[in-house]
Amino acid sequence: MDIFFEGPVMWAQLDANMHMRHSAYADFAAQARLNMLDKVGIQARDLVALHLGPILFREELIYHREVGPNDYLKVTCRIAKTKKDGSRWSIRHELFRQDGVKAATINVDGAWMDTAKRKLGTLPPELQQRFSTLPLTEDYVEE
Repeated sequence: MDIFFEGPVMWAQLDANMHMRHSAYADFAAQARLNMLDKVGIQARDLVALHLGPILFREELIYHREVGPNDYLKVTCRIAKTKKDGSRWSIRHELFRQDGVKAATINVDGAWMDTAKRKLGTLPPELQQRFSTLPLTEDYVEE
């Protein structure tokens, strides 16, 4: 299992029903993605220096089981789909509670944006090579 984030659910991440609020799931997934990129040597500060940033076109959250106060979560990330040049990509995240139960699946579709030009961009070859080493889903598709 490719775990890229582990941590407790904090009080501020709960809703009035005493379970994790919907936007907290997206926050956990975003942190896991950043950690995943960092693990292969694509650091946020490097992307800023290159005027590149990840953007999302779609984010789908599928809730499987409730997450409550002080639950401890593990978040996996795997690449589900990419364009051959890595300019667009899809990532599947799975959030597991401390008891091993899958609490949610989060699917995102994204791309790289040139933040200076405000247009879609691509990673430089060295970073694209690193990106291509990220773990893949069993049903991975290259377009």
